[in-house]
Amino acid sequence: MPITIGALRESAPGETRVALVPEVVDKFVGAGTRVVLEPGAGVRAQFPDANYKKGEWGASSASILSQADVLVTVAPLSLEQIGQLKPGAVVVGFLQAHARHAEVKALRDRKITSFAVELIPRISRAQSMDGLSSQASLAGYKAVLIAANNLEKFMPMLTTAAGTIRPSQALIIGAGVAGLQAIATARRLGAVVEAYDVGSATREQVKSLGAKFVETGVSADGTGGYARELTAEEKAQQQAALDARIAVADAVIATAAVPGRKAPIIISKSAVEKMRAGSVIVDIAAEQGGNCELTKAGETVISANGVKIIGPVNLAGTLAYNASEMYARNLFNFLKPAIDKAGDLKIDWNDEVFAGAVLTHDGTIRHEATRKAVEG
Repeated sequence: MPITIGALRESAPGETRVALVPEVVDKFVGAGTRVVLEPGAGVRAQFPDANYKKGEWGASSASILSQADVLVTVAPLSLEQIGQLKPGAVVVGFLQAHARHAEVKALRDRKITSFAVELIPRISRAQSMDGLSSQASLAGYKAVLIAANNLEKFMPMLTTAAGTIRPSQALIIGAGVAGLQAIATARRLGAVVEAYDVGSATREQVKSLGAKFVETGVSADGTGGYARELTAEEKAQQQAALDARIAVADAVIATAAVPGRKAPIIISKSAVEKMRAGSVIVDIAAEQGGNCELTKAGETVISANGVKIIGPVNLAGTLAYNASEMYARNLFNFLKPAIDKAGDLKIDWNDEVFAGAVLTHDGTIRHEATRKAVEG
């Protein structure tokens, strides 16, 4: 029997993205499923209701929650929304389990099968499903634009009748998806770019984008595509080497973060004090505490020596149209292997993608780290 896939108008403060765009609704319907949306679901991402030719419309969010066999979402559901879900429903989205223990318990107790996009294994086969990477790419791009907009100087070198203007110096900290996109964007804008990451494997990627890799003598190659946490001694060594590069940078883009954990402090207050007045730090990791000691999420802090420290939140949401397109495709690519020819959902629990991304199922918390955090 064909399943019903539902999507809501996101209710989290400031969230502009939508989990399903018209193109992906058409794909789900073409795969044999029924799709129902809350009116206005895509309006804030510039997808008016009229663009959804094949989707159906629910009377309210409650009606969609009560009939959706699979609910796709951007932000985590509230406790009230979880309580309105259809018994046995499946939820797929960014669930932020590390910070939402009450919601995880509610999903467990209602025997909801939930998949956290941030838990999707970082393997080659799952690249097209990787919502973290698609949204991080947008964040890296936008962070450089924010830096350029806040600098009181040009990014590129300019030769004018009044003389030559030297290019800005940009330093990218963290060379994951966001960092690499930030490097590419800063280079396109004409800055002289340096980059650093604790994972030595990124050195060649940084160089291939035309940036200089900052050598600090510290390597923190980890597992699963993420860097391991540094020891206190390694952090001190890294800080000493980076301080010299931070001091001469006009723009610093900080991107170092690991999902579910507090971001490491890499830019100390003393490092900021050595920067030139008018320099800018854009801290993508602000929502996880920030890579800069002075960062405040959602605010711009000006240091005593005139450095702007910008802590943007939901950067991907500032590019809601493309962010929604990319995220919706991620969700389709994740769910499609489990949809059979009749449009029914058949999850293969031997598939490492589903087994790795599951948060709750059949009344239990399946993700071990979350289970320990929630249940002790």
